[in-house]
Amino acid sequence: MALLFGALMAPLAWAQNLPGRGEVLITSSLLAESPTPAAGGQTTLALVMDPQADWHGYWKQPGDVGLAPQLTWQLPEGVSVGEPVYPVPQTLLIDGLMNHVYEHPYAVLIPLHVADGLASGESLAIRLDMKYLACRYDACVPEQASLETRLTVGDGRNDPALSDTFANWRQALPRPLGSSARFTVEEGLMRVSIPLPAGMAIDAPHLFSATPGALDNAAEQRVERSADHLIIETRPGQQVPEHFDALLSLGNGLGLDVKVSRSDVQPGSTLVMTLVALAGALLGGLLLNLMPCVFPILSLKALSIARANSSDGAARREALAYTAGVVAVCVLLGALLLALRSGGSQLGWAFQLQDPRVILVLLLLSTAIALNFAGLFELSSINVGSALVNREGHAGAFWTGALAAFVATPCTGPFMAAALGAALVLPSGAAMLVFAGLGLGIALPFLLLGFVPALRQRLPRPGPWMETLRHVLAVPMFLTALALLWVLAQQVGSNALITVIGCTLLLGLGLWAAGLRQRAFKSNSWIPAVLAAVLALSIGLSQDSSPQAQRAAQAYQPFDEARLSALRQGEHAVFVYFTADWCVTCKVNEQVAINRPQTQRAFDEHGVEVMRGDWTRGDATITAFLEKHGRSGVPLYLWYVPGQAAPEVLPQVLGPGLLSELAANERPMTEP
Repeated sequence: MALLFGALMAPLAWAQNLPGRGEVLITSSLLAESPTPAAGGQTTLALVMDPQADWHGYWKQPGDVGLAPQLTWQLPEGVSVGEPVYPVPQTLLIDGLMNHVYEHPYAVLIPLHVADGLASGESLAIRLDMKYLACRYDACVPEQASLETRLTVGDGRNDPALSDTFANWRQALPRPLGSSARFTVEEGLMRVSIPLPAGMAIDAPHLFSATPGALDNAAEQRVERSADHLIIETRPGQQVPEHFDALLSLGNGLGLDVKVSRSDVQPGSTLVMTLVALAGALLGGLLLNLMPCVFPILSLKALSIARANSSDGAARREALAYTAGVVAVCVLLGALLLALRSGGSQLGWAFQLQDPRVILVLLLLSTAIALNFAGLFELSSINVGSALVNREGHAGAFWTGALAAFVATPCTGPFMAAALGAALVLPSGAAMLVFAGLGLGIALPFLLLGFVPALRQRLPRPGPWMETLRHVLAVPMFLTALALLWVLAQQVGSNALITVIGCTLLLGLGLWAAGLRQRAFKSNSWIPAVLAAVLALSIGLSQDSSPQAQRAAQAYQPFDEARLSALRQGEHAVFVYFTADWCVTCKVNEQVAINRPQTQRAFDEHGVEVMRGDWTRGDATITAFLEKHGRSGVPLYLWYVPGQAAPEVLPQVLGPGLLSELAANERPMTEP
């Protein structure tokens, strides 16, 4: 403590750098939102602080140096104040010491409660004695202030002249994150996992600990995304508690209050987690062979061994080459994913499917493979049992494995999601091992065929049935192309989607023409296919890949209390929901229950009016409405039935059919 006091007070020796005696470096005032708070109610006090240029004040947990404001209240009987709520602070790093500061005017909001039973018209004298520290890069000055305001017990109405001002101050406050965060500490590294939807935009996030000693304030914070979680890696503090309070600044003026608890994972868990993730990746990769995008390629590759009647040595070499191709693609995709995430990109597995251009290429490739299996044409680079494999077995097997792995990445089978999720929070070396394990799992069936002669002997003898099977296997490849088309439909508008379908048909026409030329034994039979592929890619890649302009959420009316009152006078039910981009529960409910087609049809059929309140940035009107319903955060779901005074408050976790059932059971208001 003496060392800290010395560090704070030493700059005072530079008197020539300080302002003149009596000059206030951070001015302060005390304002009340309502000058006439009601008995049994509450109002909000604002402690307004205005630093001079180059000077700053401190957050409630000031960081490595500094002091939080010390507030001493003198209140009349029957009046009490709650905990002060501070706006989102800034970071200020000076000589390796991290400060949590405010360099611009700010307001600390304090709830003031008035006891029931106080007489109307009674005067309430509110006094605050405050000590605080004003600092700049080269000096710190202790200051103090005595602030007073006088209120009168009354009707509780807010001062209309201050309504916009208080709304702006509330905008700067952090919002409560309803979900808890978890942390682990291992080998001097703290990992904090915070629930945050993957679609939530962030810009230079920073985690502030409100509990001294929980974090090393000055340590670098490495941030990455893992599905609907934000992972922050940093150094722990000297005294890490089992639970601590924190504030997550998202770098765009938005902050979230977070409750952080130690995870149940014990020291040494990285090895355990790696082994569990590796086992999940192996099993998940193995099951991927049953997916429509992989099974046909694997089947025809296995049958090519039977048809070729290869020796044991050749079969093993081909199996190793196939495995190398699969593992290489999985490792390369994993390395690219980790590199992009370390650079701040918000990506997950199958990240290439977030780019409509990549989906277009995969769609055209899947369609070409399906048409090849169906016998429309023959092309050695796609036909697994063709001349390429026979002439250059190792190269053919390697590229077949690479192709299988690449088309497998859109699939996420059982066991695989958890394994890849763990890989994205493990150290890079362990994560790469998990990605390699996924490739090994995909290649395992063919690897066993190559190294276990008894399995190869059980393969059926070559015959005409193989061509029939090849045609049958075209069906799952067509299903894969259809699934890719569905994914693309979620990302682009209808015009772009029709263009992509046209490009796919164009490619099919070119491949059909190539097949006709092949059966006529014409030279350069592949020219129509190449021309069609080039044209299809050129047209498809030139399309606007922006998301669809009309989303289900955008079709809903924005929350407006006056409009809500008007809608409640109608003959149909009104559904009002409040959400935020950073609320995981909200986003899950929107996907599972609100934005599903069945719900939309039920709402349309029964005339249900829908209002959506976006609380991402803490809209003051929505905040007040939430407080009326006893909520300090989102989600909140309200169902208004015609003729009923009070709404039905729906559960915070919505079932898939709940809203459809409510709409179906809604009855119009009866005529008087």
